[in-house]
Amino acid sequence: MTTIPPAAAAGLPAAATGPVAFVLGGGGMLGAAEIGMLRALLEAGCRPDLLVGTSVGAINGAAVAADPTVAALDRLTELWSDLGSSEIFAGGPAKRLATVVQHGYLHSNAPLRRLLRQQLPATFEELPVRFQCVAASIERAAAHWFGAGPLVDAVLASCAVPALLPPVRIDDEHYVDGGLIDSTPVGRAVSLGARTVYVLHVGRIERPLRPGRWPWEAGLVAFEIARRRGFADAMANLPAGVTVHVLPVGDGNGAPLLGLRYRSASGVRRRIERAREATAAYLERPAPVGRPQAAAEPARGEREEREVSAR
Repeated sequence: MTTIPPAAAAGLPAAATGPVAFVLGGGGMLGAAEIGMLRALLEAGCRPDLLVGTSVGAINGAAVAADPTVAALDRLTELWSDLGSSEIFAGGPAKRLATVVQHGYLHSNAPLRRLLRQQLPATFEELPVRFQCVAASIERAAAHWFGAGPLVDAVLASCAVPALLPPVRIDDEHYVDGGLIDSTPVGRAVSLGARTVYVLHVGRIERPLRPGRWPWEAGLVAFEIARRRGFADAMANLPAGVTVHVLPVGDGNGAPLLGLRYRSASGVRRRIERAREATAAYLERPAPVGRPQAAAEPARGEREEREVSAR
């Protein structure tokens, strides 16, 4: 298993022990909340040794891995605020329909690729903080973790929502959104050596589910059930000595899942600020999940010897 070095003790809140990972989940336009959480963490002096992201969390995570400062979050806030008027998801109904008919997806990923090239270094190796992101391989129907080589294509693959953006071809495989495989990759962070994990989700964990009225809504609900089950399983199987902080998004139950629009940037700054305030309050009185480091389990022969001695 590849591990990561522990963070400097001076950069960690009192309750945290390294190595420290930030896990950034998927969630479309709700991903703006992660910026507020990141700001609260950095302002509290918490610096990651590792960032792990999927889907929109891959975009946010790569940006912070490239520049883990509050100034970088200022730039991300501007980008999120302008997203609704940007060219990334531009085009009226007629243009989108023509794109679907011709290519099978709604939008080209060329505008997003240009934006990522402006904001990110060319390769993973140039990042000052270690970063990995996940995408789903179509050919293998399996997760593929990117952590070396070209960065922009990997991030594009991780956030290639089927039917919204085209699959990304890397070498001989095609990749789509990593959220289909691992929407909140806590297990990956732990497998890489993290012992304190901060989970930056986008509020869907608390959002109530209800049956959909339309076929596409039923599909969304089915995906959300599988996503929540995967996260619950990861949390239930944490190894001893790992502490996980699930950071609050700050809007209670918020808007219902089925009412979200992927191109709507309304309320972005408000969402960011609510998440920052809620996370800052949480860090003052954290309520982590995890099990303490257990004493080593004696080997079978040693147990039998103890039992005989006890008799």
